Amino acid sequence: MSDEKNTMPKKAAVYLIGSGIASLASAVYLIKDAGILAKNIHILEQDNIAGGACDGAGSAEEGYVVRGGRMHEAHYVCYWNLLSNIPSYEDPSVSVTEESFEFNSRFVSHAQARLLKEGKKVDVSTYGLSLKDQADLVKLTFVSESSLGNKRIEDWFHSSFFETNFWMIWTTMFAFQKWSSLAEMRRYMKRFIHLVDGLYQLGGIMRTKYNQYHSVILPIQRFLKEKGVNFGMNTQVTDIDFNLSVDKKTATVLHIIDKEGVEDEIILGEQDYVFMTNGSITESTDKGSWSQVPVLKEKSTSGAWMLWEKVAKKDKTFGNPSVFSDQIDLQKWYSFTVTLKDDTFHDYMENFTGNVDGTGGLVTMMDSNWLMSIVIARQPHFPDQPKEVKIFWGYGLYPDRKGNHIKKKMSECNGEEILKELWYHLKIQDLMNPIMASGKIINCIPVAMPFIDSLFMPRSAGDRPNVLPKGTTNFAFLGQFAEVPKDCVFTVEYSVRCAQEAVYGLFETDKKVLPVYDSVHKIEYLIAGMKALAR
Repeated sequence: MSDEKNTMPKKAAVYLIGSGIASLASAVYLIKDAGILAKNIHILEQDNIAGGACDGAGSAEEGYVVRGGRMHEAHYVCYWNLLSNIPSYEDPSVSVTEESFEFNSRFVSHAQARLLKEGKKVDVSTYGLSLKDQADLVKLTFVSESSLGNKRIEDWFHSSFFETNFWMIWTTMFAFQKWSSLAEMRRYMKRFIHLVDGLYQLGGIMRTKYNQYHSVILPIQRFLKEKGVNFGMNTQVTDIDFNLSVDKKTATVLHIIDKEGVEDEIILGEQDYVFMTNGSITESTDKGSWSQVPVLKEKSTSGAWMLWEKVAKKDKTFGNPSVFSDQIDLQKWYSFTVTLKDDTFHDYMENFTGNVDGTGGLVTMMDSNWLMSIVIARQPHFPDQPKEVKIFWGYGLYPDRKGNHIKKKMSECNGEEILKELWYHLKIQDLMNPIMASGKIINCIPVAMPFIDSLFMPRSAGDRPNVLPKGTTNFAFLGQFAEVPKDCVFTVEYSVRCAQEAVYGLFETDKKVLPVYDSVHKIEYLIAGMKALAR
């Protein structure tokens, strides 16, 4: 929290670096709760499209693409609070929150084919945990985070733990790896203990009506533009100057490259503020195609990571980006989005799984060397998606392993090859090869994401800077690499909570940051969770 909160909001101007949901949420709260004039809010985004990791793009003709999907649940209190103020994409009389809860009342997650082996359903009614595994999970939930340091998950559990149904469900649902942060896994256990009982069927998981770009980002962006917020697209912030003293930290100058490619400066006045999204999980992504392999890019191509590195060198309280960004081979995975002008695959999966589209969630091929999973969202997943066009999404957690059928690394495969590997694991080659030959598959677009798991890298206290570093007068960190005690990264809730902390910490409002849902201290969830682990 800043030592002196701003009490004259009408004079303040705020620059938001990045246009992910943390920045967009900050803009909403700055207007609604802090009283900042919308015309004095400037969102600076290096790309030509807003939304960060909440994305969705493409067309029925060229193929749609979503890099990933953010799962939701009912107790994302900050997120649903934010979206209760935002009119939905299609109906201005209904908020995004109301639309989402109504949608999820009709399409309830109840996965009946969560894990597959040799193309057949695996019984997941038992998590397969030994007594030692159960004890280790319970112990992890109740030790202090500070006692774990930068330990990895594999440092805590016996090797047999990683063969269980529980781990297979956990690793594919959240994208944790064996070498991921143990402290982060502990946060997930505490934060989501109320979901453990139904985890094997994705019980309690919510989704938006369409992809998150259309259901969440566009409505917020429209709301902000109508208020008068300035969106500076194709504008990259390359460095920030600070006035640093013993007890105060003040941002003074933003160095930018504008949309014409010209270097410029924004001099910050006494009433000006900067909120910076430090780091990004979807930076430097590259799309392939049916015939083209995506390129795995280096960190030097990433504006967000390079900016944080420059800023972090100026003060030790500004975090340690290299912990999260220097080991791309441990942080990357590849996703793919498939667009078909044919019902065959979707009809087969509905009959095979017993799930109508939008109710099943992840289907994981346990015996896939790439550890492939797919999701069939409720159709249409895009507002302009024609009735005869279907899409589904998938990803591989181990892209550097050779496929079981296609003897190449996933990272070396184009869209066609990825689909052939998928048909092999589902044992539907005879069904789908004729569809491929007929040209009814519009596209399969693979995406290389070098930093997608970077937020799970083992970390120590201070590696993530506080949202409001000690002594800050006009500066905040936002997003997945700012420190929010108790909450879980890789969630939209985390980003929106950052926004509340930044706005309510720097400006005089009558608002407090909404508390994290504390399910681990609700005895009924604790008992149900313990029983589930023992199944």
